[in-house]
Order: sequence, then structure tokens, then C-alpha cells
Amino acid sequence: MGWTGFILALVAFTASHYLPARTGLKTAGVARLGARGYHAVYGLVSLLLLGWVVVAAGRAPFVTLWPAEPWTRWVPFAAMPVAFVLTAAGLGCAQPFTLGGKRAAVFDPARPGIAAVTRHPLLLALALWSGAHLVANGDLAHAILFGAFLAMSVGFVPLFDARARAALSPAGARAFFDATAILSLAPLGDADWRRANRGLAIRAGIGLVLWLAALLLHPLVFGVSPLPV
Repeated sequence: MGWTGFILALVAFTASHYLPARTGLKTAGVARLGARGYHAVYGLVSLLLLGWVVVAAGRAPFVTLWPAEPWTRWVPFAAMPVAFVLTAAGLGCAQPFTLGGKRAAVFDPARPGIAAVTRHPLLLALALWSGAHLVANGDLAHAILFGAFLAMSVGFVPLFDARARAALSPAGARAFFDATAILSLAPLGDADWRRANRGLAIRAGIGLVLWLAALLLHPLVFGVSPLPV
């Protein structure tokens, strides 16, 4: 299918994120399956479509933009464990103004959780995944794929922050941004924060297990070993 298959996959993935809300499909799905059921199905479909896009990029005509040096393979190998930990920690977090956060949650600045490290853990994970793979894949199709996801993940940060400012009172917005960060490692060294967020250690462990599973499945699903040697 060459470029046609890649374009079709991109169109399908993009349409899956815009059409449900604009065509009434999301409303009908929530009414039939419930909010949790709909989002579970939607998440599964999104993952399958993302897999299709990645596979289609690998099958597109190879047009070199920069050479694949051996060191570039270490970049995703080092970044992906962090990306999986951020994903596991951020899914369903009590921060309604970010991707993957609980929309109905009321954020408590006194207990920011993962938001003290980053208020956008899934967007940061997406940026790590796409940016690291962009470095390691210097052909045109993968540059389009990973470059688009990197731009999207970075671009959504100010949009979600603007949503928080619009939804909160001025005092509430100040408390929200004072308690959170785009990225800060300081809470990891705070014993009180670690004690209050012991559940995040379990989530981090789950993220690392998922990373190991992805490492093993990568050659089977995508036909390429992710190991740097």
C-alpha cells in the first residue's frame, strides 16, 4: 500500500479523535455502555489505530532524512521506561485539567499527587515516546508520525493549562499552579510527599512491568528489535 496505507492510517487515527464528539457517537456510546465502558472501548480502539499507524509507517517507502547512527537506538531505550512509569502514574489521576485525568475530580492543592512532579504526566510520556523515536527513526514517514505526536503533546500543555485558568477562580488557579509543575524532581526527594503517595510506587512498578512486556513484544508486533545492540 506504500504511502496510501500510511495516509489512510493517519486519517483513521485522527478521525477517531475528532468525529465521535462531533457526530454524536460519543453521546450514544456513553448512553449504551456508560462513561467507563465507553472510554475503555475508545481507549482500546485508539491503541489499535495507533498500532496501525506505526506499522503503516514502517511499510511506507523509505526516504532517508538523517542516518540511523548506533547511539540513536539508546535514546528510546532510555526514555521509554520513564514514559511507561509516567503513563501508569498519570492514568486516572485526580487532576481534571490534563489528558487522562479524572474529569469529575476536584483537585486538592494540599495533596497534588503526581501533579507535583508533572501536572501533565501522559502528555510528557507522549512527548518522550515520540521525541525519542523521532531521534532513532530518520526516515520521512517516521519523521511525520513522531514529529506530529511530539508537536501535539507539547501543544496541548498550554491548552490544558488555559482550561484550568478558565475553570478556576483566580485564587484557585494560583493555588493549582503553585502546587503543580510542568516538570519538577524536587518532590521525589521530599519524604513527606513520598509517604503521602506510596501508591505511586506501585504504579511505577506496573509501568516498568509494562515496559518490559513492550520490550519483548516490540519485535513481534513491529518487526524491529528495540534493543540498542
